[in-house]
Amino acid sequence: MRALMSFLLLGASKLAAAVPAQNALEPLGVQAAGIHDLWRLTLLICTLVFAAVLAAFLYAIWRAPHSKVQLAPDVSTLDQPEPKLGRPVVIGVAISIVLLAVLIVADFVTERRLARLPLKDAVRIEVTGHMWWWGARYLDDEPSRMFDAANEIHVPAGKPVILKLNSADVIHSFWAPSLHGKKDLIPGRTSLLHFRADQPGVYRGQCAEFCGFEHALMAFTVVAHPPAEYEAWAARQRLPAPAPATALQKQGLEVFMRSTCAMCHTVAGTEAGARLGPDLTHLASRSMLASGTLPNTPQYLAAWILDPQKFKKGANMPATPLSAHELEALMAYLETLK
Repeated sequence: MRALMSFLLLGASKLAAAVPAQNALEPLGVQAAGIHDLWRLTLLICTLVFAAVLAAFLYAIWRAPHSKVQLAPDVSTLDQPEPKLGRPVVIGVAISIVLLAVLIVADFVTERRLARLPLKDAVRIEVTGHMWWWGARYLDDEPSRMFDAANEIHVPAGKPVILKLNSADVIHSFWAPSLHGKKDLIPGRTSLLHFRADQPGVYRGQCAEFCGFEHALMAFTVVAHPPAEYEAWAARQRLPAPAPATALQKQGLEVFMRSTCAMCHTVAGTEAGARLGPDLTHLASRSMLASGTLPNTPQYLAAWILDPQKFKKGANMPATPLSAHELEALMAYLETLK
């Protein structure tokens, strides 16, 4: 029994560790902590006001004169002010004004606190919302150091990050609750979001603005690495895709280039350079497929290629009819994109 309990506890701890953080009430970044403090103050004030109003209501019921059916109603107060209520009403209005002023000042202070995040040596990422996936371009003053990713945003823990937010189609909203508040992505406009993940880890985010049929399946993850680990990851992302080594992998590349895959996707180091869909140069290094819809395993990837509408109805990616050998070759090639 003890061994079974140890096994269950170990499994539960591993499962908890594997679940990305997504909780605005457990802030893990300096920006999210500021918003959380404002939320707690607002909740405290609203709770006190609610309790006071409820107490006054119950007191009024208790003190109200009781009548009986056979007695005529007392309408004497209809044409004259309620006795003894002038002072309580004035006090109540004054307290409400003071509490609203406190909330306004707290909101102003929080906004200033969020805006004062030091941005020296910040990582700059251009995030574009699509129906229904996220594109991420890592910006750099040197163009050769820029690279693209999709649906996963990797950042160095403890360093500031500047997100440049755009939309390619409709209004989306970028929200990683453990790191920052929501920010809308509006077509034709660019907005900025600054945040800092103070602890290494994986943080789940979600589009927070209804953007169409598969809005609920437009998730993303923010992966915060220790700085040295992040630099190593970024260096790998700047590399082009490796050339296929085996005969099967070479056939897979041929399948990729002659099918509809190359019409929408980019694989750096090949002739595939379309940008209608996510950049696939390092597809095999990602943990999820289709913007957090499916785990990135060979089985799910093959099923997604053959019939994406089965998992995400309305997605722009069409079904790709392939023979069993073509699919095997394509999978062999895609698994090299690490």
